[in-house]
Amino acid sequence: MALFGALLLALLAGAHAELPGCKIRVTSKALDLVKQEGLRFLEQELETITIPDLRGREGHFYYNISEVKVTELQLTSSELHFQPGQELVLQISNASLGLRFRRQLLYWFFYDGGYINASAEGVSIRTALQLSGDPTGRIKVSNVSCQASVSRMHAAFGGTFKKVYEFLSTFITSGMRFLLNQQICPVLYHAGMVLLNSLLDTVPVRSSVDDLVGIDYSLLKDPVASTSNLDMDFRGAFFPLAERNWSLPNRAVEPQLQEEERMVYVAFSEFFFDSAMESYFRAGALQLSLVGDKVPHDLDMLLRATYFGSIVLLSPAVIDSPLKLELRVLAPPRCTIKPSGTTVSVTASVTIALVPSDQPEVQLSSMTMDARLNAKMALRGKALRTQLDLRRFRIYSNQSALESLALIPLQAPLKTMLQIGVMPMLNERMWRGVQIPLPEGINFVREVVTNHAGFLTIGADLHFAKGLREVIEKNRPASRDPLASSAPPPSTTAA
Repeated sequence: MALFGALLLALLAGAHAELPGCKIRVTSKALDLVKQEGLRFLEQELETITIPDLRGREGHFYYNISEVKVTELQLTSSELHFQPGQELVLQISNASLGLRFRRQLLYWFFYDGGYINASAEGVSIRTALQLSGDPTGRIKVSNVSCQASVSRMHAAFGGTFKKVYEFLSTFITSGMRFLLNQQICPVLYHAGMVLLNSLLDTVPVRSSVDDLVGIDYSLLKDPVASTSNLDMDFRGAFFPLAERNWSLPNRAVEPQLQEEERMVYVAFSEFFFDSAMESYFRAGALQLSLVGDKVPHDLDMLLRATYFGSIVLLSPAVIDSPLKLELRVLAPPRCTIKPSGTTVSVTASVTIALVPSDQPEVQLSSMTMDARLNAKMALRGKALRTQLDLRRFRIYSNQSALESLALIPLQAPLKTMLQIGVMPMLNERMWRGVQIPLPEGINFVREVVTNHAGFLTIGADLHFAKGLREVIEKNRPASRDPLASSAPPPSTTAA
């Protein structure tokens, strides 16, 4: 009975779970590129390590080691991979750190000082980043685990007290190795929890597309990692800026990602595009009015000839009035995605009237237009762009079948007017695109679009248009002290 209840609860939870309109998969193919950029960033962060002064006494010898700075990181072996439960793991083995510090030695009344170079050998670091969604739906680094160790230290002492330093080197290098072990993990913890999160803050969650519509890329659940990829589900829904709490129910097919050949894959369901068109419809943007000189001259003459019988019955003051052609979408357009292509179906009213000055307009005709447009999607940089092409078009009268027959001569010129006058304006707006949820400085290249039943996928590779350091410095929080964040214990393997 308990098992039946658990199954019932699971089914109910699944039935009410919100489906994603957008999915993103990052594959292991992207990790080599991310590792190259990440290691450059890691090297710069390790150079910020601050090691406390080391001072002590052995018999009559007093020594002080200060101003210790990391000068370089040399990597022999490094690996970045996905791990279920940990998300992203970086493993560095047998690396070395170059160091420079100031030495001071006092023996009775004899003093020696200067700067010296040293190296930390056999450096091993294992750090894992766990990703999750915060309450606002933004992806975050929620936890950083770290293990670090330094196997040995070497310092080339010289000067007057070279033999003395060689005698004391065991104490000095052991102390420096211990202090260095204590500093590596806090720096990495700060880099993940503070600096990388400042990079993830550049990923749009709820943002404006234009003056009328916004888009919601809230993360619906925590990212899921396998050994070969990282999958993220986003709401992927547009909304009118005047109705920020409005949302369209998602009843579309859930997009599926199976491919792993490219660095990243993005999938969009029909819901993604339907919510965009319904949002613009609710915002009152899907209408067009052409008056007077805005109506093409040839179409103006054809319309006046078509409705000559109605026009001649009007008063002379109205006959020569400017002509008005108004198109108004009657219901939100709908998108259909099939393996053969993507189409958008639109139903609109077409009203033809005369607009005399200082008088009410005189309606000549009202008809209904059904149009089908082909849509081609493309990903440029990090913007999803759409180009529309008018394929099918027909008009019919709301009044009678006889009037519908009389409208046949208007089919071709109205379609030409739409292709020449309306579609370029619409495509200009559509080609600006809408941003995909990627961090600043990362773009898509070499995109391939594939249509499926109910959704489409775009496979692409990644390109760093800006370095991680550049983006993080731009968005870095005010506090620059690595210890300002609540760091965990320095390392579980520190010696």
